[in-house]
Formats: sequence, C-alpha cells, structure tokens
Amino acid sequence: MSWPSYNQSLVRYPQHGFSLDLSLMDIEPTYVAALAPKIAKAFADMGAVESGAIANPDEGRMVGHYWLRNADLAPTEEIKKSITEPLSALKHFAEKIHTGTIHPPKGGSFKQVLLIGIGGSALGPQLVCEAIGQNARLPLYFFDNTDPAGMDSVIARLSKIGLDKTLVLVISKSGGTAETRNGMLEAKAAFEAAGLDFGRHTAAVTGTGSKLDQYAAEHHFIATFPMEDWVGGRTSVLSTVGLVPAALQGLDIDALLAGAAAMDVETRKQDAAKNAAMQLAIAWHSATNGKGEKDMVVLPYKDSLVLFSKYLQQLVMESLGKEHDLDGKVVNQGIAVYGNKGSTDQHAYVQQLRDGVNNFFATFIEVRKGRSGHSIEVDPGTTTADYLQGFLRGTRKALHDSGRKSVTISIPEVTPFQLGLLIALFERTVSFYASLVNINAYHQPGVEAGKKAAGAFIETLTKVRGHLTASAKTAEAVATEIDADPEDVYHCLTHLSANGEVQISIGKTPAEDQFRL
Repeated sequence: MSWPSYNQSLVRYPQHGFSLDLSLMDIEPTYVAALAPKIAKAFADMGAVESGAIANPDEGRMVGHYWLRNADLAPTEEIKKSITEPLSALKHFAEKIHTGTIHPPKGGSFKQVLLIGIGGSALGPQLVCEAIGQNARLPLYFFDNTDPAGMDSVIARLSKIGLDKTLVLVISKSGGTAETRNGMLEAKAAFEAAGLDFGRHTAAVTGTGSKLDQYAAEHHFIATFPMEDWVGGRTSVLSTVGLVPAALQGLDIDALLAGAAAMDVETRKQDAAKNAAMQLAIAWHSATNGKGEKDMVVLPYKDSLVLFSKYLQQLVMESLGKEHDLDGKVVNQGIAVYGNKGSTDQHAYVQQLRDGVNNFFATFIEVRKGRSGHSIEVDPGTTTADYLQGFLRGTRKALHDSGRKSVTISIPEVTPFQLGLLIALFERTVSFYASLVNINAYHQPGVEAGKKAAGAFIETLTKVRGHLTASAKTAEAVATEIDADPEDVYHCLTHLSANGEVQISIGKTPAEDQFRL
C-alpha cells in the first residue's frame, strides 16, 4: 500500500462522485500491455453490441439493454419507440394508481404491490426496492420462488392490509416460466378464496403475444407492459421489468436511468486507463488469470446495498459461467460471486478471507455519507459512521497485508442516480470481460438444461402417482413398472410421503422402504 500507487491506480469521475481504486490489485503494467489486443477487441465488440449487431448468435438476437437509458442509441426508430412509449405509459399507469384513478374493484385505492417473478424479473426489482425504496408510496412484496410455504407467508403479510387493496404485478418474458406461472396461480387462488377478481387486481410485464400476454387478455388484467426479446433477464432492471415496480413505489426512475446513462458515457470512451468498466474487467482478468481461478467477494458497507451481491451473482455468474467459448472450445469459464455486507462480515467469513484459503479477491463498496441528519458520538469525537469507515479501511488493509487482493468502489450516497451508476458499471464490466475471455455473455444454456431436467422429474412424478396402490411397493418395483431410474422414483415417493399423499414404511436401506396409498 503506497500513496503513489493509489494515485496511479484510481479512476475518478468527480462530476458523479464516483471512484474506482485498483491500487490493492497489484496489476503489473506488463500484464495490461499484453492484453492490449484483447482490450481493443473488447471495445470493438461493445461498439458492435450498441450499434445493434447480433450479439447473441445462439438465439439470433441483438442485445439492447444499453439503449434503455438512451433511446437515441437504438438502431431503428421502431426500437426507439419500443423504449420511449412504454416508459411514458408506465409513468402514467403509476400516477393513476397513486391518485386512485385506477383502483380496486371494491373501491378505495391500492396500498401495496405483490410482484411475481423469478431470476432477473425479481432480483433487479428487489435490489432497487431494498436500496432506494425505504419510503415507497406502495410497499413491494415478492413471490420469487415456487415454495408454497414462502408464498403462504407473503399472503399472510399482505392480508394485514388486505388482498382487496393489493395490486399484483406478474413479470415473465415468455409466460411459460414454471416458477412465475405457479406463483401467479397461487396468488389467483388466494384472491378468489377472498372473493376477489384476480384479473382486476393484476398487471403484467411480458413479451407481446406470449402465454402470459394471452392469459392477461383472457382474464382482463388492468394493464400489460412489453418486455422485448433484446433485453435479457439479468440486464432487465432498467427496462419495464424494473421500472414498472419502481414507478409504483414512487421512485425517481428518471434519475436511475440517468445514472446508468452517465456511467455508459464514461465507459464508452476508449481510453482504457480512464474507463472504469474496462479497468474492472482487467482487474477480474488479472485476479482470476482469465480462467475464473478465484471467486469475487462483494462487500458493500451500507445496509441498503445488502442485496447487491445477490444481484451480481446472477449478472456475473449467468453471464460468464460458460462451458464453451465462441470458437466452440471447452473452457469452463466463470467467476463465482458471494457476499453480504460490511461490517456484518467482520463477524462472519472475514476470518477465513484473511487467514484461510486464498481463493478470492474482494470488491469493497464504500458509501461515503453515513446518514442524513445529526450523528451522536458513540465514543468521544467518534460516530457510528466513523466506525463503519474504520472497519472498511481496516478490513481492506488486513486482507492486503495477508496477500489478498481487493477493489474499492466509492460513491457519495445511495440514491437512484448512484444506483444506476453501479448497475451500468457492472453490466459493462461483464460485457468487456466476456470479450477478453472470448465467451458469449448473453445466453444461458445451463439454465435451460436445468429446466428440462426439472420437467423430466415432474413427468416421472406423474407416472409414479398413477402406479401407487393400497398394497405397499418399493421404489424399485414402481421403477420397473414405469421404466424409470429407481433413485428418481425413490425421490418422487419420499416427496409424496412428506406431503401426505402416500404412507412410508422405513426399511434398513432406501431400497427396502415401502410405499402405499
């Protein structure tokens, strides 16, 4: 750690209060020089993406999330309108909800929102809600899994104010995502059990003509907003996916978009030394040897950013976790991401970070302003904000003294504009890094494989249900009857037993367990 190194390794955008400190990454100038041809290609690749080139060859799609915060960059007038018109429409929709112009069928006004989504359709809105939604006009609740007990818990919380005062927002590009479809049907059942017309309480964000779009029309949803196929789920937070719930909360979505646009402007410049996203991508490449050899631990020192590491898990890991590169070679790329918040982690896994296996690099996120308003002194001349800063600086130094590398990103406070800056920074870093390691950041074949495997299990489960009788059977016996794998059948049977559909008699081994109706 040295003053000259800090000055030479800092990227600052003073007009935005932003800085990126790479001084503790120990990146050699010769390393950056050797990457020069790949850096040049990464800039060219980003330019092609932003100009509307087919960036996801697997699906023949453009990748346009950068246009969302500057529609003038869209490659066609039609695409520009598909950004500006829904943005205007969702603002008017939120205003009508807030003023009571759009209201529940039984009168009054909507007081809360249930958002139903999965993956990026929930993670982005959750991040925005937690970070800047503390004083929201309408509180936001989530169905973000297909866990029935979890959904029951959310319905119970909503019922305190009343389902009759609840607006539901269903988000799914295709409308065929099982978790979201299940959540919608569970919500519909709860509303109908309360004597309410589900459709008259519900809006949707979905692809035009999708299954959900058709369902919304059939059930007379209040409104639908489009979700374009050139916006991926993990980069959709600044599309209708994130902006509709943010507007319903009364958040400043224009400032959120402006922050992202400002970071785009700075990181569109092709001077790598002053480009924060490129510098961060180079740091990732250096820390992981361009092969994902180390994990990234994200430590935001602010409670409101507690979900940032969870958000980055999907953005980074789904984008970079790929088996093949663009040439078809097996590369098994990726960077594992985990984290919580500082200084909570002083008392959790920082012990291992400093003294355990050195298999990570840290990303500290500093929020300079402690609070709005007066701070008491918890020690003479010292505030809680002083301690928070002390823990950040102390942990950072302790890790470096133990040979652990780290990046520090600093913003003045957590506002819509600053959150937009951070979102755009990591979106662009992911794109740059993917180019440096020659992978497609915009598809997710592994996710699709998991969905197919889940579907196969459901098919087996249905067959198992049809072959159970009052006479006890082992898993192997049922498997023989339906021509299935005995272990798969066994897990089906234990699932049915746990949920009261069959009775189980425990044997000495799973093979000897018996099941009957």
